[in-house]
Amino acid sequence: MKIVFATNNPNKLKEIQALMPTGIEIVSLKDIGCTEDIPETGKTLEANAFQKANYLKEHYGYDCFADDTGLEVNALNGNPGVYSARYAGPQRSAEDNMAKILDELKGKENRKAQFRTAIALILNGEEYLFEGKVEGQISQAKLGEKGFGYDPIFIPENETRSFAQMSMEEKGAVSHRGKAVRKLVECIGRLVD
Repeated sequence: MKIVFATNNPNKLKEIQALMPTGIEIVSLKDIGCTEDIPETGKTLEANAFQKANYLKEHYGYDCFADDTGLEVNALNGNPGVYSARYAGPQRSAEDNMAKILDELKGKENRKAQFRTAIALILNGEEYLFEGKVEGQISQAKLGEKGFGYDPIFIPENETRSFAQMSMEEKGAVSHRGKAVRKLVECIGRLVD
């Protein structure tokens, strides 16, 4: 079975492919020739995920899923949230985004945060929504070289390491995306049996 994941992020694609059971082939936007910027104008992660999935289904006709992920920092009133990718500006630089958060948290004791992922699935004409969430805190500085996005500054609960210090398997076992993807996989498994 082939299903399109609405992403051009090779790191996200690799992470999700690693969590999928055999028999389900995940292809990217590039694989289906989708080169345009898919709109993400929703006010919530869920709205953005559905907006991307519906766009793909409408314009390309494939069964597909799309995700949107946000880092929500307590001391920043839940920001960057839905604006996580472009928090420091339209250039979507992970380095700039992390620097901005670390700067805004200087001198603040409350470093609690959570990562949330919403995944919208359109399969056989039906829509489904899955959520994954992981609590944690923002580190004082960047830690580790692995992962992507905010991984070097996010330490999940009950851990001393950031996501960027974990292997892909270790991160996948506890991460927001891992939790949402396991729900997605379970649903796809039930629907295609």
